[in-house]
Amino acid sequence: MAGAAKRFPLDSKGHGGHDGSAMKIAVLSDIHGNIAALDAVLSDAAARGVDQMVNLGDICSGALWPRETADRLMALDLPTIRGNHERQVLADNLGSMGPSDRRARDTLRDDQLAWLAALPPTLQLSEDVLMVHGTPSSDLVYFLETVTEAGVRPASLPEVEERAGQTTARLVLCGHTHVPRAVMLRDGRLVVNPGSVGLPAYEDDNPFPHAIENGSPFARYATVSDDGGTWQASFHLVAYDWEQAARDAEAVQRADWAKALRTGTM
Repeated sequence: MAGAAKRFPLDSKGHGGHDGSAMKIAVLSDIHGNIAALDAVLSDAAARGVDQMVNLGDICSGALWPRETADRLMALDLPTIRGNHERQVLADNLGSMGPSDRRARDTLRDDQLAWLAALPPTLQLSEDVLMVHGTPSSDLVYFLETVTEAGVRPASLPEVEERAGQTTARLVLCGHTHVPRAVMLRDGRLVVNPGSVGLPAYEDDNPFPHAIENGSPFARYATVSDDGGTWQASFHLVAYDWEQAARDAEAVQRADWAKALRTGTM
């Protein structure tokens, strides 16, 4: 399997590398059915010698390859949580689904849908590490960004601290916004969003109409490690054949996705 990572059990503090050192964890999120970007990220992470990979949700919904993406990840059996799009894909009211969720629902096999349904909304990877999609209490709230009628801005430190709540994990891994960013709270907790593996730009209307644009077509992920008692994060941009991915989106009449994949803009 391309890019398969070694798996070492973490102790309560997040250690567990093959030599007893702190693990290097590759953090993936928001793949959105883009298997070409996923395979590129898996290979890049394996080349960096990561000990573990984790997946923060929004796995299959999109214009590209839901079934193939699910098969790849089911075989890898990574620690994985569900995002808002897993919840939406599994909803009963098919008529209310957007085109990306509906493509996933119509494409995925029953065993793949069952896999999505069994994913937890959050996961305590170790005493030190918490995996969430949006925030610890919501898969829709942006953790490190704030949306107002004027647009999107980086969240203030008090806003991030309020959203972090009482979680005691020193490292909180989040996704959802597709924006790679890390914020250190005043008590030393670190919140890391690795960015999106599969979709560098999108539009949304919750809670106000807005666009997220990373400005380039690269696949994105992060690596984190505990270096001397302090969590460190590095962000990675990975090239892949985004032109072919854009043509695949055009083949299913998703010009919005094609532009986002080519340019990282809407």
